Amino acid sequence: MKKVHLIAIGGSAMHNMALALHEMGFLVTGSDDEINEPSKTRLAKAGLLPQQIGWFPDKIKGDLSAVILGMHAREDNPELIRARQMGLKIFSYPEYIYEASKDKTRIVIGGSHGKTTITAMILHVMHYLKIETDYLVGAQLEGFDTMVRISNTAKYAVIEGDEYLASPIDRRPKFHLYRPNIAILSGIAWDHINVFPTFEIYVDQFKKFINLIEPNGSLIYCNEDKVLADLCQKTTNTKIDKMGYGVPKHEIVDGTTYLLVNDEKIPLQIFGNHNLMNLNGARLVCNKIGILNTQFYEAIQSFKGAAKRLELVYKKNNFNFYKDFAHSPSKLKATTDAVKQQFGKRKIIACMELHTFSSLNEGFLAQYKDSMNLADEAIVYFNPHTIAHKKLKEITTDQVHGCFNRKDLKVFTESAALTDYLKAKKWNNTVLLMMSSGNFDGIDFNHFATQLEL
Repeated sequence: MKKVHLIAIGGSAMHNMALALHEMGFLVTGSDDEINEPSKTRLAKAGLLPQQIGWFPDKIKGDLSAVILGMHAREDNPELIRARQMGLKIFSYPEYIYEASKDKTRIVIGGSHGKTTITAMILHVMHYLKIETDYLVGAQLEGFDTMVRISNTAKYAVIEGDEYLASPIDRRPKFHLYRPNIAILSGIAWDHINVFPTFEIYVDQFKKFINLIEPNGSLIYCNEDKVLADLCQKTTNTKIDKMGYGVPKHEIVDGTTYLLVNDEKIPLQIFGNHNLMNLNGARLVCNKIGILNTQFYEAIQSFKGAAKRLELVYKKNNFNFYKDFAHSPSKLKATTDAVKQQFGKRKIIACMELHTFSSLNEGFLAQYKDSMNLADEAIVYFNPHTIAHKKLKEITTDQVHGCFNRKDLKVFTESAALTDYLKAKKWNNTVLLMMSSGNFDGIDFNHFATQLEL
């Protein structure tokens, strides 16, 4: 029986990795200095929740076949120090995913936006068609027990590959470690300013990724993104084939989006040009593993979207409430535009939270210019305590007003004041869109929706 220890087991990807290895029959242990929900309950249910919170070097023993290091551990972590002293095999979780999938056909989904949705679409279609696959995805998906699956039997591995760093001791972006056979890139929009301080450095990570595609592999890319299209067309990796994609033909009728394929109208449960591009890219990936267009279109009709990606929170009469993970300027534009196109006759009220390191950085704020202009009413929320916690320079409401370049923009710095303002509004013939990688400092969206006056 293989024995594996996870340092920082409570993380989103790490606890799912622990569950996947446990499912394979490995003996799994782990440690963390903080474990929150849903990780805590899910680990406890599997019997993997550490008995004590903290780091315990005594857990690092010579019979471990691997130590997997989470990003949220520090380089001076006492368990990591012990593992290094003992000469044990230490992997970041992307390294371990590669190790477990190096003999499989690896499908890697990269790009600044849309990764989780494209990954979810591919997995949905494969699941519908009963094609076994291993996977790593950044959200909990309907029909899948975990966000990670590792097996000895699957021919494929579908991997969401983000640009963030692999581990405290491996400063490579995660998607550089997967060496895809089939790669898809959704677009390039500067993010992670704390890791990639300039746009040029950020773009270079995608150039390196393209050059890491395996010989005789495939690159599928969004050709409506000029920066990405130029990069893909100029790549020096001549041992791969390349294929671009864009927005497929479609129409919107009575709040439903239909794909127009030959003489057929295919109804979808998702909407928005960005999601339609994601769908088109996912289709081309599926074609590469032998899935026919007819099979893809049949399967994709039942796809409802990934968690927090234009997820419908509440619907009643002519009011819809959506939450979305959007936080960067390009994502705000794409998500707001999608809702505006889908519900053209309704008032769109868009509210976003500045929550990430980049979005709260004074030097990055200017990137948000005009990003919320498509909404009928635009609201920005940020918490000064979050800025202090991240040890960033203070920003002011006036700065936010100036950077977003919208005179009627409303800015809130207290969550209660924001919810009170929204509760006081009438929501007839309206769509509320709340966008954040957080939760506006503790708003329970489902409960909040029932408090709105319709």
